[in-house]
Amino acid sequence: MGEAETFEALRLELRRGSLVLAVLARLRSEQYGYSLRMALAEDGIEMEESTLYPLLRRLESQGLLTSEWREEAKRKKRFYRLSAEGEAVLARLHAEWRRISASLETVLA
Repeated sequence: MGEAETFEALRLELRRGSLVLAVLARLRSEQYGYSLRMALAEDGIEMEESTLYPLLRRLESQGLLTSEWREEAKRKKRFYRLSAEGEAVLARLHAEWRRISASLETVLA
């Protein structure tokens, strides 16, 4: 495996956990899949549908999200929001992110 392939594999690994944190943070306010994807993209976090929707289903099955189907603009859309447990987990993950980030800044300086 060349340097470019190694970098890409490691970049994706690094990014994976960040996506969970970003999705949870964005779902403090209710969103449907497409609007969530666009909001994340505006924040500089691009995510394919093939990554987002399985992640949403997994987070919901873990009890971190709630969802409901509603009709909007004559189309049925599934709206997602953090559950109470999701709020608590987000707070803990955010604190852990800050701790890790501060440690890495020290190491990388």
